Amino acid sequence: MSKHINAQERTHTLSECIDYYEICNKAEGKSPKTVDWYNDFLNGFRMFLSFKRFPVDLCQISREHIRVYIAYLQNEARTTRGSKSLSPATIQGAVRTLKAFFSWALREEFIESNPMIRIPVPKATSKIINTYTQEQITKLISLCYKSNDSGCRNLAILLLLLDTGIRVSELASIDLNDVNLIEGYIKIRHAKGGKERLIPIGSLVQKSLWKYMNSSRPKPLTQKVTRLFLSNHGVPLTRSGVQQMIRRYGRQADINGVRCSPHTFRHSFAKHYLLNGGDIFSLQRILGHSSLASVRNYLNLFAVDIKKQHQRFSPVDNLAEHRGIYSQLRFGMTH
Repeated sequence: MSKHINAQERTHTLSECIDYYEICNKAEGKSPKTVDWYNDFLNGFRMFLSFKRFPVDLCQISREHIRVYIAYLQNEARTTRGSKSLSPATIQGAVRTLKAFFSWALREEFIESNPMIRIPVPKATSKIINTYTQEQITKLISLCYKSNDSGCRNLAILLLLLDTGIRVSELASIDLNDVNLIEGYIKIRHAKGGKERLIPIGSLVQKSLWKYMNSSRPKPLTQKVTRLFLSNHGVPLTRSGVQQMIRRYGRQADINGVRCSPHTFRHSFAKHYLLNGGDIFSLQRILGHSSLASVRNYLNLFAVDIKKQHQRFSPVDNLAEHRGIYSQLRFGMTH
């Protein structure tokens, strides 16, 4: 397919353009997960147009066709299992994908005008993110000491997740050479979007990792196995393996009211980092977000907790500890 073909010279089917869009996304270095995400949404759009017998040539797809599709997502579409309506976040993701796709098609000169320009992205209500309580974290950690075979490894995993907020896929991809216990940081090489970053780790995590690496890490199955976290058989611990371990601990600890998953540790880290005085800019770098938008969501979602912190640490209210200043303030308030 020629890259620069005027839309008037020939038309391109949506299917052709989706295939070429995938090639372009891969060439730009987008992660396989992101490419699959785009493909799923776009192929769903393509199948909807075919079912409705709407045009499937890219230049014939109009704003009206797209609005009918969005209405379908909002009112009729169901999840893969067919039991639930699509979440507002899923619908928002579908519309954002269409916006990105048609903007790309315009740049590639496959269309002369963008039908998505005046179509807004539907608003998605912010969900309340439940995080682990101190009591729940204590229960999970205590189970590590009761595990004879993998307790040391699992303790290091839980503490690392809680102390850094890294994604479970990033944790599973850490190599031994990525860990610098002396300087107190870990290099994340396989991050979302392919961007490397350094994340700091606290002293307790350093000690936990040192103990695991020097006394409990299983012998690798082969010399080519360089991952930090291994199964008892000496092969790399998978993302699914970490998820199953945390879910199992959650059931054993009888934890309710919160989803027992690695991602909940990410939310818990963000919450406590902000409550302990961390700023959103460094939080963004540690979590590996490309923009502040996602980090700002944490500020909104944890607003109640931050308000409680302010009540405890309010600079003005704490002037009460200084008798001279407090007496002046009280006198000024009464006159």
